[in-house]
Amino acid sequence: MTDDRRSTDFGFQDVPWDQKAGRVREVFDSVADRYDVMNDLMSFGVHRAWKRFAVSRARLRPGDAALDVAGGTGDLALGLAKKLRGDGTVVLSDINPNMLARGRDRVLDAGVSAEICFCVADAQTLPFADASFDCVTIGFGLRNVTDKAVALRAMRRVLKPGGQLLVLEFSRPVLPGLSTLYDAYSFRVLPSLGRLVAGDAESYRYLAESIRRHPDQEALRTMMVEAGLEQTGYHNLSGGIVALHYGSRL
Repeated sequence: MTDDRRSTDFGFQDVPWDQKAGRVREVFDSVADRYDVMNDLMSFGVHRAWKRFAVSRARLRPGDAALDVAGGTGDLALGLAKKLRGDGTVVLSDINPNMLARGRDRVLDAGVSAEICFCVADAQTLPFADASFDCVTIGFGLRNVTDKAVALRAMRRVLKPGGQLLVLEFSRPVLPGLSTLYDAYSFRVLPSLGRLVAGDAESYRYLAESIRRHPDQEALRTMMVEAGLEQTGYHNLSGGIVALHYGSRL
């Protein structure tokens, strides 16, 4: 079956395969200016702790090279750069130029000493040579990719032997009773907050729906294994609302 006849998820909708990337781009074009503010409001600031945990698990040493895919406004890239202590390279990539521009501004304002480069790139077709990076991260971006399996294979391809992939993403709550509260918050509060703060309820409704369509913890771990990653596993954070998946290229 050719791509123009296939469909994929866009929130709770099924859309033609070749339309999802453009529709996701429209979402992030709309929210880019208020993206960081909304992250703080939506998560009550806890997203910072999730990202710090992800960075803490990155096996990086001075002189290494790291890639942050779908890195948006640069939170993970800045954390990775600090681990390099002024010796090494971080590439911040994103498919959306508006998000990448905000990431570039934040990085310049932060004045980190490690080299940070910027690249407009699709997670499915990363424009880097095989075995280029010691660590690849993607934070809250995989669920927006049209073909997640292709993206996982692309990220594995650019890892050096012994390199590590870290996937930080919303997942499935595992604490009893948490799912009901989480659903009420996601579908009632988030769109209203998006309308008030960012002037865009629909984009935040999509973000809530996209989380529900994303593979759960075990399903994503299986996808990573199928992509050729080894030593895979995950850590549940905030009762499973978020999970950090990890795997290595051996």
